[in-house]
Amino acid sequence: MRSLARVSLLMLVVVLALGVPAFAQEGQATVTTSADGWTTYAATDCSYGGTIQSIAALDAQTIQFVLCEPDGAFPQKVAFSSVGIQPLEHLEETGGGGEALFRNPVGTGPYMMSNWELGNEIVLTRNENYWGDTAFEGTMIFRWASEAAARLVELQSGTVDGIDNPGPGDFPVIEADPSLQLFEREGLNIFYLGMNNLIAPFDNLNVRQAVAYAIDKQRIVDNFYPPGSSVATQFMPSAIFGYTDGFEPFPYDPAMAEQLLAESGLTLPLEVTLNYRDVVRGYLPQPGIVAQDIQAQLAAVGINVTIEVMESGTFLDESDLGHLGFYLLGWGADYPDATNFLDVHFGQGSTIQFGDRDPEVVDLLNQAGRISDPAERLALYEQVNTLLRDRAPMLPIANGGSGVAFRAAIEGAHVSPLGNESFASMSDPDDDAFIFMQNGEPAGLYCADETDGEALRICEQITEPLLGYETAGTAVVPVLAESYEFSEDGLTWTFHLRPNVMFHDGSMLDANDVVTSYAVQWDAANPLHVGRDGSFTYWTYLFKAFLNAPAE
Repeated sequence: MRSLARVSLLMLVVVLALGVPAFAQEGQATVTTSADGWTTYAATDCSYGGTIQSIAALDAQTIQFVLCEPDGAFPQKVAFSSVGIQPLEHLEETGGGGEALFRNPVGTGPYMMSNWELGNEIVLTRNENYWGDTAFEGTMIFRWASEAAARLVELQSGTVDGIDNPGPGDFPVIEADPSLQLFEREGLNIFYLGMNNLIAPFDNLNVRQAVAYAIDKQRIVDNFYPPGSSVATQFMPSAIFGYTDGFEPFPYDPAMAEQLLAESGLTLPLEVTLNYRDVVRGYLPQPGIVAQDIQAQLAAVGINVTIEVMESGTFLDESDLGHLGFYLLGWGADYPDATNFLDVHFGQGSTIQFGDRDPEVVDLLNQAGRISDPAERLALYEQVNTLLRDRAPMLPIANGGSGVAFRAAIEGAHVSPLGNESFASMSDPDDDAFIFMQNGEPAGLYCADETDGEALRICEQITEPLLGYETAGTAVVPVLAESYEFSEDGLTWTFHLRPNVMFHDGSMLDANDVVTSYAVQWDAANPLHVGRDGSFTYWTYLFKAFLNAPAE
């Protein structure tokens, strides 16, 4: 099959010969190319179920999105790193996937890919042709260690310049060390215990509710979480719009848990497997210990848990595919709105990690997404939060405080509530390299097809979206698009690219690169819709549905 770039080239030949717009159609996708060579990618209609109706390159510097329905969070979504722009030539040359793409991203960011030594480190070099302020350090190196204690030792010895997620007991140690500096990260996240309603015994509502009553969440937070953490009452932290004040979750009540299990009609004790990945996150700072505590708490009410640790990438893939019945997972805010928590996990475009989607919840979330009045939206989210408590597809446990620590000599050090620290703005006066140690090695760096925070953090130094987030904050700011406007009905959004932006491969950014970067995610029938494992999970999180989506 031919790539979009080659299709467009053939269309352009037709255009030049005949002087008429070119046209191609496959399934639900319609592609047209103007006489000047600018591409429009469109859904034939909005019945496919997604947010976007069309993406058009109006000219070299102008991109226009037409939506199927208003989306008040559209700028925040366009600012997310999964829709970072890569050159269409690179996507075409790699066939949209394989190691040539997911181990070699090409972007416009302040750093460019240099070398990936598997199992050891990823090395980036400064982009000397960056459109903005160039990075202070000539080299940026990412390393990883799963144990917080090991990361702290590296920082204390000076072999790394910064570390992510110090352990809960490390906070006072770092604060007392004059050679180090600690930045606490606000807990804009949720740690939850997932339950798949298609996998026994979690297809039984009594079992799911019993789990909710059996877990002492306060005990987990008090014993295993750092300062700034809190017990979760619902599937989002209190700082996110959509949080319901005064909401009452199921209380800790082991006797009620035992009663529900007795009424479930199942043979007791239950035997279940609990899956997790041994990767530290702000929402889960001590995964193994927390898993063992949950195991002990459930054993006390008649649920025997076998703990099974999985490789990180495999765990994420299997949970997205709905293959895990009982598991530990979490979510950190990409943007500060309920849609990033509720729609992503329970809405129309969510994965099947919890089994069958709840049609009542999906309908309420669709209604809320189309409303601009905050009070009306909040009333709908209150209904959703109540349904999620009662039907228990998961148990929200904690909003984890976390932090980042640096050597005291590092200038420009900061922490971001979204976990997207800007390393280009940090400098090490001692040498021309900045070394940061995170929790794990990414599976890939084509972040259109990754959900792992370890991957996203590195992608954010290399590839850039149309918009972005301010350094150390959550406000949306211009990035590759220097400005944008939208129509009164909220359906048409027009973005104007910065002039003279160069990709790392020397090609110049234009509107067709943007259309292609979006289209290869959007259209499941596009020959470049390949990626690392082909999930493109964030697309449906953000924009609800693929064109030409295969049947589930």
